[in-house]
Formats: sequence, C-alpha cells, structure tokens
Amino acid sequence: MRKLLTIFTILASVSGCANLDFDKKIPFVYRIDVQQGNVLEQNEVNQLRPGMSRREVQYALGSPLIIDTFNEDRWDYLYRMEPGAGKTEVQQLSLFFSDDKLTEIRGTVRPEDNPKQETTQDSKTVVVPYQEREPEGYLSRLWRWITFKKKEEF
Repeated sequence: MRKLLTIFTILASVSGCANLDFDKKIPFVYRIDVQQGNVLEQNEVNQLRPGMSRREVQYALGSPLIIDTFNEDRWDYLYRMEPGAGKTEVQQLSLFFSDDKLTEIRGTVRPEDNPKQETTQDSKTVVVPYQEREPEGYLSRLWRWITFKKKEEF
C-alpha cells in the first residue's frame, strides 16, 4: 500500500509540472475569452495623422500599453484576444514621435488611406416622466415586512 501511495504521489507531482493543454482538447469544457491590452478599433486608428501631438494621439487611442523606458519617443499599443474556442488574435501598433509630433506608424493595424465614411444614424431621445417617490430605507422596509403592513397603512 505504501508503494502505491508513493507512486501515486510521484505521478501526481510530475504530471502537475507537465505543460499539457488537456483543457483545450476535452469536449464540453467551457473556456472564457481572454482580452488583454488596448482594444484597437479601426476608426480610432484612422484618426492618426503624421504631425499629431502626443496628447492628440492619447485622446484618439487612449494611454499606450508600453512606453519604452530607454526611448520615450516610442509608444506601443498591443491587443491580444484569446477566445475560448478558436484562433488567438494579436494586434500591434507602434508609434514614433520626434519633437512631440507623430512621425511614424508601424504594426499590424494601420490607418486606412481612404477610410469609409460612417453613416450617422438618427438618434432618438426618450423622455421618462418624473414620478414623485418618497425615499424608503432598509429599516422601514424591514419594519413593514415584520408587521405585515402595507405602505399605505403607515
């Protein structure tokens, strides 16, 4: 019995160190979608133009994921989407500045030369009528529940 327990312990510890993707191969196992980094939308990247200041770029894309410590004139935007089932999507955008102006754009996501004009949809405004309500706290609701009284009886 002691040998069996020792063998089981050794096998359990060795299998824990193995880099096996059993969870990807087992059917009917739910895996979550994992998103990391800056979401890069094409319409936001299309706003980039050479000569933009850092503040304008940050307004269009948000804060960069990586600002190089040794080269402050380079900003990197990275995005990784690993769906539970399917292929991993990786997007990368590197921006280079000179004298606080955008000079170069590199990466897998680039601004389009002729961006499509987005059609603006008519917006609708819904007006909700105001209803006068008396504020009611937890204690008054609890008291009403204990005493079995309706709100109108108070």
